[in-house]
Amino acid sequence: MDFASLYDRWFSRIYNYVRCHVWPSSEADDVTGKIFEAALRGYGTYDAAKGPEQGWLFGIARNAVIDWARARSRRGEVSLDDSPEPVSGDPGLQAALERKEEKAQLLAAIAGLDERARDIIALKFNSGMNNREIAAMTGLGESNVGIILYRAVKKMQQDIEGKRKL
Repeated sequence: MDFASLYDRWFSRIYNYVRCHVWPSSEADDVTGKIFEAALRGYGTYDAAKGPEQGWLFGIARNAVIDWARARSRRGEVSLDDSPEPVSGDPGLQAALERKEEKAQLLAAIAGLDERARDIIALKFNSGMNNREIAAMTGLGESNVGIILYRAVKKMQQDIEGKRKL
């Protein structure tokens, strides 16, 4: 297997994982690029006997996201929402604005979770891992992963419903 096929197979899942943790999207692009740069540098030393490529890549991704968060907190940055788009009578634009609002609500609900829950949510839903794979990667028990997921999803639902009522 060559690095190009590894990149093609895993790019979207890695990017989705990063996007759940890193904002704005331009910074998510940068972090994802750094992940694949690190993977390319370490590709010659990757040993499939030690674990699957998925675990290796997501390990690199988790470390990159942690590094990004640390650097951001040291710089004292504050997340700013994207500037609102102009409203138009176009039904296609209205649907796009509604999707953007739903996405913003979901990202805000995810941001309201603790770091461990946010990481597990990203691994499950953005990266397509199953509970057993998440447990192996995080060192948690498989049932513990399931409980964290259940509680996180419930909290997100409550947060979104609470904001809709306002």
